[in-house]
Amino acid sequence: MTLINHLNWRYATKRMTGEQVPQDKIDYILEATRLSASSMGLQPYTVLVVEDKDLRTQIQKVAYNQPQIVEASHLLIFAAWDKVTETDIDAYMQNIADVRQVPVESLADFKGSLMNSVVNRTQEQQYEWAARQTYIALGTALAAAAEQGVDATPMEGFAPDALDELLNLKEKGLRSVTLMPIGYRNTEADFLATAKKYAAKKNNFS
Repeated sequence: MTLINHLNWRYATKRMTGEQVPQDKIDYILEATRLSASSMGLQPYTVLVVEDKDLRTQIQKVAYNQPQIVEASHLLIFAAWDKVTETDIDAYMQNIADVRQVPVESLADFKGSLMNSVVNRTQEQQYEWAARQTYIALGTALAAAAEQGVDATPMEGFAPDALDELLNLKEKGLRSVTLMPIGYRNTEADFLATAKKYAAKKNNFS
């Protein structure tokens, strides 16, 4: 099947069966997300994987009791960095230097660009920029899940501050942005399971 076939198959699943997704498929989705595009390649976010049912029951309470939270096999939480520091940039430069086997000093111009365009912003501007990057990763994760025949639902319907408090994310320098339950569609309970696929008209893209 092609990517277009997989995207035609997927939809924002409203009800899931609770069946476990095999670990190799979870790993594939996470690896695709790790390889996702990001502005300047920094990827200023963390993806948390929640499998524990009791914890997901608590999360459901701050997500307007949406059933996918507990009916899914796993819940992915995309959390943006609350701020970006020079220490973060230095670690990123060192990682590039190590992977590409180049002197870290050779990346000085790139570091300067990141400092000027990201670190020198206000903390709230940094967070807003980081949050936008999470949506690129979310899109990659959705496509990867579809390729694996795994249902997934992008969700903004939750109280971020309450979720951050529940998971102690602020203490970790993170702020939750979006959720993605993954599992398998319940065709008997989900009214959208048999609905015809809807997407934007082709003439919206020119």
